[in-house]
Amino acid sequence: MIPFNKPPLTGSEQQYVLQAMQSNKISGDGFFGKKCQAWFEENLGCAKTLLTPSCTAALEMAAILIDIQPGDEVIMPSYTFVSTANAFVLRGAKIVFVDIRPDTMNIDETKIEAAITPKTKAIVPVHYAGVGSEMDAIMDIANRHGLFVVEDAAQGMMSQYKGKPLGTIGHLAAFSFHETKNYTSGGEGGLLIINDERFLQRAEVIREKGTNRSQFFRGQVDKYTWVDVGSSYLPSELQAAFLWGQLEKAEEINQNRLATWNAYHQAFIPLQQPGLVVLPIIPDHCQHNAHMYYLKLKDLDQRTAFIEHLKSNDINAVFHYIPLHTAPAGQKFGEFSGDDVFTTKESERLVRLPMYYGMSEEEREKVIEAVMGFFG
Repeated sequence: MIPFNKPPLTGSEQQYVLQAMQSNKISGDGFFGKKCQAWFEENLGCAKTLLTPSCTAALEMAAILIDIQPGDEVIMPSYTFVSTANAFVLRGAKIVFVDIRPDTMNIDETKIEAAITPKTKAIVPVHYAGVGSEMDAIMDIANRHGLFVVEDAAQGMMSQYKGKPLGTIGHLAAFSFHETKNYTSGGEGGLLIINDERFLQRAEVIREKGTNRSQFFRGQVDKYTWVDVGSSYLPSELQAAFLWGQLEKAEEINQNRLATWNAYHQAFIPLQQPGLVVLPIIPDHCQHNAHMYYLKLKDLDQRTAFIEHLKSNDINAVFHYIPLHTAPAGQKFGEFSGDDVFTTKESERLVRLPMYYGMSEEEREKVIEAVMGFFG
């Protein structure tokens, strides 16, 4: 069976994890944690990065940093993972869902302004498949209305929007290093990006359970104590060591995935021309990271048959999110602004093909052959 995903493994992880285990500090922010954060700050060109145990944790930190209060409203697409909404619901926010664009599956920036009310606090664009949302328009709306922008860039590491790395445009951003992502810190992991200097000091405090412990270790205070709300948002040094083994070969992983993405794309162009499928669309001003390759079929019934066909050929393909506004919790904690023109319809058509670092040419060809075979 060709799996949908294999966690990336470069061969250095075991060595670095062992090195971390043998050190005298494995609780976090040690040698490897600092190396990883420095790598991100250098390669992304942002003010500050903080490793977290998950992208969910990074989003929760963002919600605390922008001071989400009960009754505040947060605008986001419904086509996203539950963590995008949960992080703000936990602070008492009401989620306002906005329709997506059918080309990129990202939030429709032209529908955001109509969803703004006096209670709106933030906009949370999600960069689906590592393809940037229309950040210029979103930042313009946010600036005119005095709103925060938190980029959910869980899938977007090494992607760009108009030459800027995803995650470096909004006030804050969150990345994921879950095992399904291009780079992993041992199965789970995340990163908070801080682009607004107002949040630098408080982010460290929130991450360290509400204490000024980080300042203490830098010698800025003579003892550390409880100074703010916070939680345990510090990952272990073992996670950072595993991640460092991946970051050393980040470009190699990126190019390997792009080779698979491009092979799929070239092979399936003949299916798009007669309208049998819709292929991913990458705007000219976006550079993607080959996080996923998806096809859009005619409808839900055809997608179900397609997935079963691939399964019968020992290939595991999956669909993605059930729109949050249709879920019980989505209806309880949020509402949809305007009409659901594309969100549900497009979500029911989309299927993701196997994509992982180290996928062999033979495996690629087997997937391509099976896909082509479904359409005769």
